[in-house]
Amino acid sequence: ELFYPKNKQHWREWLFNNHHRKDAVWLVFYKKQSDRKTISWSDAVDEALCFGWIDSKVESIDKESYKQYFCQRKPNSTWSKINKEKIEKLISTNQMTKAGFKAVERAKQNGSWTILDQVEALILPEDLKQALAGYKNALEYFDGLSKSNKKMLLYWIISAKRQETRQKRINELAELAGKGQKPKQFR
Repeated sequence: ELFYPKNKQHWREWLFNNHHRKDAVWLVFYKKQSDRKTISWSDAVDEALCFGWIDSKVESIDKESYKQYFCQRKPNSTWSKINKEKIEKLISTNQMTKAGFKAVERAKQNGSWTILDQVEALILPEDLKQALAGYKNALEYFDGLSKSNKKMLLYWIISAKRQETRQKRINELAELAGKGQKPKQFR
C-alpha cells in the first residue's frame, strides 16, 4: 500500500487509524525540486516512533519522488542513538501513544534498547580486544579505521545470533586486521 501524506498531521492520522490493523505501508516523499507538498523524513520518523513503528528501506519512484517502507517495529530490533534521542523529545512533548510506549518498554526489557550503546561509543568487547591483540598490528589497524567502519564492524560482531557465529566473525576480523584488511563484505 502506498500512502501520500501531505504533512505531519496527515501521517499521524493514518497511523492513529492503522498502526494496530496494518503491518506496514510505503510512504511517498517528494523531492525538493517538486512543487508537491510532502512530509520531511524526520517528521515521518517522529510520528512512526510515537506509534511503535520504524522506517526501513528506500526505493526511487521517479525523478520527483521516492518511497520509504514504514512498519511495526519488531520486538528485538535495535534502537539507534538518534531514535532514542527522538523518543526523549517525543515523551517530553507528550506526543507518544500507548503503542509507542509499549515498544520502548519492550526494548528496555529485552535489551534491544541498549545493545547499540557500545557500538555508538566505539567500545570494543573484551573478546574482540583479545583476538586483535593476538595478531601483530591488528589493533593498530582497527584503531586507524574511520568511525563509520568501526561501527559497521562492531555491529557485525554484536549482531551475531549464536556465540559460534560471533566467535567466527571475531576470528576473521582479527586475522584480516593483522594483514591490514577488513572482511570481504566491508571492503
